[in-house]
Amino acid sequence: MKEEAQVPVKLVDIVQVKLVREKTISYKERRIRSSHDAYKIFQEIVGDSDREVFAIACLSTCNEINCFQIVHIGYINISIVQPSDVMKAAILSNSASILAFHNHPSDDSTPSPEDIAITERLVEAGGIIGTNVLDHLMCTSNGFHTLK
Repeated sequence: MKEEAQVPVKLVDIVQVKLVREKTISYKERRIRSSHDAYKIFQEIVGDSDREVFAIACLSTCNEINCFQIVHIGYINISIVQPSDVMKAAILSNSASILAFHNHPSDDSTPSPEDIAITERLVEAGGIIGTNVLDHLMCTSNGFHTLK
């Protein structure tokens, strides 16, 4: 009679995923009403970084900011993000929509083919999970370009 080999027990972690507040800022304009409002909040938080910074503002159904997240800090001319990383804070903060931003340290706000491609991927991912991507702004120290 053959003995059955003992299979080791698989340990499974029970986890909880949370949104953690790092800090709080005052934003006097309660709602985002325009791309210019969005640009102002990005500049207030990110400023003139010497590297590309990709961030999102997660919004309620009334376009009030639920949270702001810096998703990725890249290099002088590129910041690579995945839709799953971008949408994570939106899901955890129960947001209806997001605004995506990133800066162009070169001070040229013209969108690159990669900027357009990630915007299309974000819109597609947002459509699947029910989170509307309202806009993607390429920001510089003296203005912005919108992909709206």
